[in-house]
Amino acid sequence: MLLQNKRDLQLKLMRKEIAQFLQAGQEAIARIRVEHVIREQNLTAAYAILELFCEFIHARIPIIESQRECPAELREAIASIIFAAPRCSDVPDLLLIKNLFMTKYGKEFVLAAAELRPDSGVNRELIEKLSISAPSADVRLRVLKDIAREYNLDWDSSKTEAELSKKHEDLLGGSKQMHDRAPPGSPQKRVSFESSSSNGTHSALTVDSNQNIPPKTISKVPNEIKSSSRNDDVIVSKSKSKTERRPESSEILERARAAIASAERASAAARAAAELAKIQYGPRKFEGKS
Repeated sequence: MLLQNKRDLQLKLMRKEIAQFLQAGQEAIARIRVEHVIREQNLTAAYAILELFCEFIHARIPIIESQRECPAELREAIASIIFAAPRCSDVPDLLLIKNLFMTKYGKEFVLAAAELRPDSGVNRELIEKLSISAPSADVRLRVLKDIAREYNLDWDSSKTEAELSKKHEDLLGGSKQMHDRAPPGSPQKRVSFESSSSNGTHSALTVDSNQNIPPKTISKVPNEIKSSSRNDDVIVSKSKSKTERRPESSEILERARAAIASAERASAAARAAAELAKIQYGPRKFEGKS
Protein backbone atom coordinates (compact mmCIF):
# COMPACT_ATOMS: atom_id res chain seq x y z
CA MET A 1 0.00 0.00 0.00
CA LEU A 2 2.90 2.35 0.78
CA LEU A 3 4.43 1.89 -2.66
CA GLN A 4 1.00 2.26 -4.26
CA ASN A 5 0.58 5.62 -2.52
CA LYS A 6 4.05 6.64 -3.63
CA ARG A 7 3.24 5.93 -7.25
CA ASP A 8 -0.03 7.85 -6.98
CA LEU A 9 1.89 10.80 -5.56
CA GLN A 10 4.37 10.61 -8.44
CA LEU A 11 1.52 10.71 -10.95
CA LYS A 12 -0.06 13.65 -9.17
CA LEU A 13 3.21 15.60 -9.34
CA MET A 14 3.50 14.90 -13.06
CA ARG A 15 -0.02 16.21 -13.65
CA LYS A 16 0.76 19.31 -11.56
CA GLU A 17 3.84 20.05 -13.70
CA ILE A 18 1.77 19.83 -16.87
CA ALA A 19 -0.74 22.26 -15.36
CA GLN A 20 2.11 24.67 -14.71
CA PHE A 21 3.29 24.40 -18.31
CA LEU A 22 -0.24 25.11 -19.57
CA GLN A 23 -0.54 28.12 -17.29
CA ALA A 24 2.82 29.46 -18.51
CA GLY A 25 1.80 29.06 -22.16
CA GLN A 26 4.34 26.30 -22.82
CA GLU A 27 1.86 24.02 -24.55
CA ALA A 28 4.48 22.30 -26.71
CA ILE A 29 6.20 20.90 -23.61
CA ALA A 30 2.84 19.99 -22.08
CA ARG A 31 1.87 18.00 -25.19
CA ILE A 32 5.06 15.93 -24.80
CA ARG A 33 4.90 15.45 -21.03
CA VAL A 34 1.28 14.34 -21.14
CA GLU A 35 2.38 11.14 -22.91
CA HIS A 36 4.32 10.13 -19.76
CA VAL A 37 1.19 10.69 -17.68
CA ILE A 38 -0.91 8.58 -20.04
CA ARG A 39 1.59 5.71 -19.98
CA GLU A 40 1.74 5.83 -16.19
CA GLN A 41 -2.05 5.79 -15.94
CA ASN A 42 -2.27 2.90 -18.40
CA LEU A 43 0.30 0.89 -16.45
CA THR A 44 -1.54 1.47 -13.20
CA ALA A 45 -4.77 0.25 -14.80
CA ALA A 46 -2.95 -2.80 -16.23
CA TYR A 47 -1.64 -3.75 -12.79
CA ALA A 48 -5.14 -3.51 -11.35
CA ILE A 49 -6.36 -5.98 -14.00
CA LEU A 50 -3.45 -8.34 -13.39
CA GLU A 51 -4.05 -8.25 -9.63
CA LEU A 52 -7.62 -9.43 -10.13
CA PHE A 53 -6.55 -12.18 -12.54
CA CYS A 54 -3.85 -13.44 -10.13
CA GLU A 55 -6.30 -13.61 -7.24
CA PHE A 56 -8.88 -15.29 -9.49
CA ILE A 57 -6.41 -18.00 -10.55
CA HIS A 58 -5.10 -18.45 -7.01
CA ALA A 59 -8.62 -19.17 -5.76
CA ARG A 60 -9.12 -21.84 -8.44
CA ILE A 61 -5.91 -23.83 -8.11
CA PRO A 62 -7.88 -27.01 -7.29
CA ILE A 63 -9.68 -26.75 -10.64
CA ILE A 64 -6.36 -26.35 -12.47
CA GLU A 65 -4.98 -29.40 -10.67
CA SER A 66 -7.93 -31.60 -11.61
CA GLN A 67 -7.95 -30.84 -15.36
CA ARG A 68 -5.30 -31.47 -17.99
CA GLU A 69 -6.55 -28.72 -20.34
CA CYS A 70 -7.05 -25.08 -19.45
CA PRO A 71 -10.56 -24.52 -18.05
CA ALA A 72 -12.65 -22.23 -20.24
CA GLU A 73 -13.53 -19.89 -17.36
CA LEU A 74 -9.81 -19.41 -16.57
CA ARG A 75 -8.54 -19.00 -20.11
CA GLU A 76 -8.77 -15.19 -20.19
CA ALA A 77 -6.99 -14.77 -16.85
CA ILE A 78 -4.21 -17.25 -17.65
CA ALA A 79 -3.67 -15.98 -21.22
CA SER A 80 -3.59 -12.38 -20.01
CA ILE A 81 -0.89 -13.12 -17.42
CA ILE A 82 1.17 -14.94 -20.05
CA PHE A 83 0.85 -11.96 -22.40
CA ALA A 84 1.73 -9.39 -19.71
CA ALA A 85 4.69 -11.27 -18.18
CA PRO A 86 7.44 -10.04 -20.56
CA ARG A 87 5.89 -6.56 -20.69
CA CYS A 88 5.95 -6.01 -16.92
CA SER A 89 9.62 -6.46 -16.10
CA ASP A 90 9.22 -4.87 -12.67
CA VAL A 91 7.02 -7.83 -11.62
CA PRO A 92 9.38 -10.78 -12.23
CA ASP A 93 7.01 -13.25 -10.56
CA LEU A 94 4.82 -13.05 -13.66
CA LEU A 95 7.57 -14.71 -15.71
CA LEU A 96 7.72 -17.53 -13.17
CA ILE A 97 3.96 -18.01 -13.45
CA LYS A 98 4.26 -18.01 -17.25
CA ASN A 99 6.83 -20.81 -17.09
CA LEU A 100 4.59 -22.82 -14.77
CA PHE A 101 1.72 -22.56 -17.25
CA MET A 102 4.07 -23.60 -20.07
CA THR A 103 4.89 -26.74 -18.09
CA LYS A 104 1.20 -27.39 -17.51
CA TYR A 105 -0.33 -26.57 -20.94
CA GLY A 106 2.60 -26.71 -23.35
CA LYS A 107 4.59 -24.26 -25.46
CA GLU A 108 1.93 -23.73 -28.13
CA PHE A 109 -0.60 -22.55 -25.56
CA VAL A 110 1.86 -19.96 -24.25
CA LEU A 111 2.87 -18.80 -27.74
CA ALA A 112 -0.76 -18.30 -28.73
CA ALA A 113 -1.24 -15.85 -25.88
CA ALA A 114 2.15 -14.16 -26.20
CA GLU A 115 1.69 -13.58 -29.94
CA LEU A 116 -2.01 -12.63 -29.67
CA ARG A 117 -3.14 -15.32 -32.05
CA PRO A 118 -6.87 -15.53 -32.89
CA ASP A 119 -8.96 -16.81 -29.98
CA SER A 120 -5.99 -16.51 -27.62
CA GLY A 121 -8.35 -15.11 -24.96
CA VAL A 122 -6.13 -12.22 -23.83
CA ASN A 123 -8.10 -9.40 -22.22
CA ARG A 124 -8.61 -6.62 -24.78
CA GLU A 125 -8.34 -3.81 -22.25
CA LEU A 126 -5.05 -5.20 -20.98
CA ILE A 127 -3.68 -5.26 -24.53
CA GLU A 128 -4.60 -1.61 -24.94
CA LYS A 129 -3.10 -0.55 -21.60
CA LEU A 130 0.22 -2.32 -22.31
CA SER A 131 0.49 -1.08 -25.88
CA ILE A 132 3.78 0.65 -26.71
CA SER A 133 2.26 2.81 -29.44
CA ALA A 134 2.01 6.55 -28.87
CA PRO A 135 -1.34 7.75 -27.53
CA SER A 136 -3.68 9.27 -30.09
CA ALA A 137 -4.23 12.99 -30.43
CA ASP A 138 -7.73 12.65 -28.99
CA VAL A 139 -6.44 10.91 -25.86
CA ARG A 140 -3.70 13.49 -25.31
CA LEU A 141 -6.15 16.36 -25.73
CA ARG A 142 -8.67 14.76 -23.38
CA VAL A 143 -6.05 14.30 -20.63
CA LEU A 144 -4.78 17.86 -21.06
CA LYS A 145 -8.32 19.21 -20.70
CA ASP A 146 -8.85 17.01 -17.65
CA ILE A 147 -5.69 18.39 -16.03
CA ALA A 148 -6.76 21.96 -16.82
CA ARG A 149 -10.14 21.35 -15.16
CA GLU A 150 -8.49 19.68 -12.17
CA TYR A 151 -6.37 22.78 -11.48
CA ASN A 152 -9.06 25.30 -12.48
CA LEU A 153 -7.09 26.73 -15.39
CA ASP A 154 -8.66 29.10 -17.90
CA TRP A 155 -6.89 27.35 -20.75
CA ASP A 156 -7.73 27.94 -24.40
CA SER A 157 -7.16 24.59 -26.09
CA SER A 158 -7.69 25.84 -29.66
CA LYS A 159 -3.95 26.11 -30.38
CA THR A 160 -3.25 22.60 -29.14
CA GLU A 161 -6.27 21.22 -31.00
CA ALA A 162 -5.00 22.77 -34.23
CA GLU A 163 -1.49 21.40 -33.66
CA LEU A 164 -2.69 17.88 -32.84
CA SER A 165 -5.03 17.82 -35.84
CA LYS A 166 -2.25 18.57 -38.31
CA LYS A 167 -1.44 15.84 -40.78
CA HIS A 168 2.27 15.95 -41.42
CA GLU A 169 3.36 15.15 -44.96
CA ASP A 170 5.27 11.97 -45.50
CA LEU A 171 8.62 13.38 -46.59
CA LEU A 172 10.01 9.93 -47.38
CA GLY A 173 7.44 9.60 -50.15
CA GLY A 174 8.43 12.93 -51.67
CA SER A 175 6.21 15.85 -52.48
CA LYS A 176 3.05 14.98 -54.32
CA GLN A 177 3.60 17.92 -56.67
CA MET A 178 6.73 16.27 -58.01
CA HIS A 179 4.73 13.26 -59.20
CA ASP A 180 1.82 15.18 -60.68
CA ARG A 181 1.86 15.87 -64.39
CA ALA A 182 1.73 19.51 -65.46
CA PRO A 183 -1.76 20.70 -66.50
CA PRO A 184 -2.53 21.02 -70.22
CA GLY A 185 -1.47 24.30 -71.75
CA SER A 186 1.18 25.05 -69.15
CA PRO A 187 4.62 26.07 -70.44
CA GLN A 188 7.01 23.21 -70.87
CA LYS A 189 10.15 23.24 -68.78
CA ARG A 190 13.35 22.17 -70.40
CA VAL A 191 16.20 20.66 -68.41
CA SER A 192 19.64 20.42 -69.95
CA PHE A 193 22.44 18.12 -68.88
CA GLU A 194 25.95 18.63 -70.20
CA SER A 195 28.95 16.38 -69.78
CA SER A 196 32.44 16.16 -71.17
CA SER A 197 34.15 12.97 -72.24
CA SER A 198 37.76 11.98 -71.92
CA ASN A 199 38.53 13.05 -75.52
CA GLY A 200 37.47 16.64 -74.83
CA THR A 201 34.16 16.51 -76.69
CA HIS A 202 30.97 17.75 -75.08
CA SER A 203 27.51 16.19 -75.20
CA ALA A 204 24.21 17.74 -74.14
CA LEU A 205 20.85 16.21 -73.29
CA THR A 206 17.69 18.34 -73.25
CA VAL A 207 14.47 16.96 -71.74
CA ASP A 208 10.95 18.39 -71.86
CA SER A 209 9.07 18.14 -68.55
CA ASN A 210 5.88 16.99 -70.33
CA GLN A 211 7.62 14.55 -72.62
CA ASN A 212 7.38 10.83 -71.97
CA ILE A 213 10.92 9.47 -71.98
CA PRO A 214 11.62 5.75 -72.32
CA PRO A 215 13.51 4.24 -69.40
CA LYS A 216 16.49 3.43 -71.62
CA THR A 217 16.93 7.11 -72.51
CA ILE A 218 16.83 8.16 -68.87
CA SER A 219 19.49 5.60 -68.00
CA LYS A 220 21.90 7.40 -70.35
CA VAL A 221 22.17 10.45 -68.08
CA PRO A 222 25.90 10.97 -67.31
CA ASN A 223 27.22 9.29 -64.22
CA GLU A 224 28.76 12.56 -63.10
CA ILE A 225 25.27 13.96 -62.47
CA LYS A 226 24.29 11.00 -60.30
CA SER A 227 27.54 11.21 -58.35
CA SER A 228 27.05 14.93 -57.78
CA SER A 229 23.54 14.28 -56.48
CA ARG A 230 24.84 11.74 -53.98
CA ASN A 231 27.52 14.14 -52.78
CA ASP A 232 24.90 16.86 -52.31
CA ASP A 233 22.79 14.48 -50.24
CA VAL A 234 25.78 13.75 -47.98
CA ILE A 235 26.47 17.44 -47.49
CA VAL A 236 22.82 18.18 -46.66
CA SER A 237 22.70 15.22 -44.25
CA LYS A 238 25.81 16.44 -42.42
CA SER A 239 24.52 20.00 -42.17
CA LYS A 240 21.23 18.78 -40.75
CA SER A 241 22.98 16.61 -38.14
CA LYS A 242 24.96 19.61 -36.93
CA THR A 243 21.88 21.80 -36.58
CA GLU A 244 19.83 19.21 -34.68
CA ARG A 245 19.05 20.35 -31.16
CA ARG A 246 20.63 18.36 -28.40
CA PRO A 247 18.34 17.25 -25.55
CA GLU A 248 18.16 19.85 -22.83
CA SER A 249 19.15 18.95 -19.29
CA SER A 250 15.53 19.25 -18.17
CA GLU A 251 14.48 16.62 -20.72
CA ILE A 252 17.25 14.27 -19.56
CA LEU A 253 16.18 14.69 -15.94
CA GLU A 254 12.58 14.02 -16.93
CA ARG A 255 13.55 10.77 -18.65
CA ALA A 256 15.66 9.73 -15.68
CA ARG A 257 12.82 10.44 -13.28
CA ALA A 258 10.42 8.40 -15.41
CA ALA A 259 12.90 5.52 -15.41
CA ILE A 260 13.29 5.69 -11.64
CA ALA A 261 9.52 5.76 -11.18
CA SER A 262 9.20 2.69 -13.40
CA ALA A 263 11.94 0.86 -11.47
CA GLU A 264 10.25 1.59 -8.13
CA ARG A 265 6.84 0.45 -9.34
CA ALA A 266 5.74 -2.56 -7.28
CA SER A 267 2.02 -2.69 -6.65
CA ALA A 268 -0.46 -5.13 -5.24
CA ALA A 269 -0.26 -6.97 -8.56
CA ALA A 270 3.30 -7.99 -7.71
CA ARG A 271 2.24 -9.31 -4.31
CA ALA A 272 -0.62 -11.26 -5.85
CA ALA A 273 1.73 -12.68 -8.47
CA ALA A 274 4.18 -13.71 -5.75
CA GLU A 275 1.46 -15.50 -3.85
CA LEU A 276 0.41 -17.30 -7.02
CA ALA A 277 4.00 -18.24 -7.81
CA LYS A 278 4.33 -20.01 -4.45
CA ILE A 279 2.31 -22.93 -5.76
CA GLN A 280 5.47 -24.26 -7.42
CA TYR A 281 6.67 -25.40 -4.00
CA GLY A 282 3.76 -27.76 -3.55
CA PRO A 283 3.89 -31.46 -4.50
CA ARG A 284 4.13 -30.78 -8.28
CA LYS A 285 0.70 -29.18 -8.29
CA PHE A 286 1.00 -27.74 -11.79
CA GLU A 287 1.80 -31.01 -13.53
CA GLY A 288 -0.96 -32.52 -15.61
CA LYS A 289 -2.77 -35.57 -14.46
CA SER A 290 -1.58 -38.74 -16.08
